[in-house]
Amino acid sequence: MTSSTVAGQSAAGQGAGTLADQAYRAISDRLVTLQIRPGEPINDERIAAELGFGRTPVREALKRLEHERLIVAYPRRGTFATEVQIADLGHISEVRRQLEPLAAGLAAQRAGEADRADLNRLLAQLADASDAGADLIRLDMTLHRAIYAATRNPYLEDTLIRYDNLATRIWCLFLDRLPGLAGHVHEHGPLLRAIIDGDAEKAAALAEGHVEGFEAAIRSVI
Repeated sequence: MTSSTVAGQSAAGQGAGTLADQAYRAISDRLVTLQIRPGEPINDERIAAELGFGRTPVREALKRLEHERLIVAYPRRGTFATEVQIADLGHISEVRRQLEPLAAGLAAQRAGEADRADLNRLLAQLADASDAGADLIRLDMTLHRAIYAATRNPYLEDTLIRYDNLATRIWCLFLDRLPGLAGHVHEHGPLLRAIIDGDAEKAAALAEGHVEGFEAAIRSVI
């Protein structure tokens, strides 16, 4: 599975949306996976040309990304990708420890037939996933977003996407020093199965352990 395939499936799962939505997803992916490096200047005209969008949807996307703390704009200086602040790990994990189990439990309770079909498809993709870092990261993001969507709570979904993005940036920063990347991503297998089976209590417990394991892995290398 290629990274472009996973990214395309993720976008397809969310629906095409407006041009601004599409621009947001494309730029967000570059920021989260550090293709746009922390501190790097953001040129809306160049990004619009690279993505094949007009400047208006790109500017709308950048406003959203600034709100989500992935970019920062300075008067008379320009717009830049935010630095990855390791000191934020505790704050991010504090939120995710509460909300990820909530989302997993709600997904198990509320997922409809289409949601469960999507999760089963992702479970099969997970079993066949390569060990390539970029592919695994994008698959990890796709899995999280499928779970969030299955909660049927758009406010919870948006909040968790924001915090998962910030956590994934930290992960990508230390990717070459973190052992067991494949194992971390494959932890989603039992979690997806619990959600598909409607076992809310088990899904919540597995999600909590996943977040705790992520934080422990990062702290082991900083």
